[in-house]
Amino acid sequence: MRYLHTMLRVRNLDQALDFYCTKLGLKEVRRRVDEKNRYTLVFLAASEDEGLVEESKRTGRDAPLVELTYNWDSEDNGEARYFGHLAYEVDDIYGLCEKLMKAGVTINRPPRDGVMAFVRSPDKHSIELLQKGSPLPPKEPWASMPNTGKW
Repeated sequence: MRYLHTMLRVRNLDQALDFYCTKLGLKEVRRRVDEKNRYTLVFLAASEDEGLVEESKRTGRDAPLVELTYNWDSEDNGEARYFGHLAYEVDDIYGLCEKLMKAGVTINRPPRDGVMAFVRSPDKHSIELLQKGSPLPPKEPWASMPNTGKW
């Protein structure tokens, strides 16, 4: 058994792609538009996973991916928390959180410990960011920043 993808429903595909690609740094690797059934699927990969995705395309289903599912007709998915979260290992948690904050993303759980942070997508999916390797030394403004909202 191997991990293939996580599917997330999104309300606004453009906003979701702005968050996941422009702000978080994932890359679109495949898209499927189904006009008959009125939906669009967009598959995203983390930069360090692109080689795995290309390799897996030759051997079967591409993986590991995030699948954004956009149903063209309006639907209310609520703010259900039973999904859990996506997790990504990052090279510099402080640098990424600063970049996200400057882009207007709320840091719900700041990386006070130099290890872990949480943000949420425009569709309220929780994204856990984990520092690669050893924890970074605590530093401001993160060390004293309170939690905001839910994650």
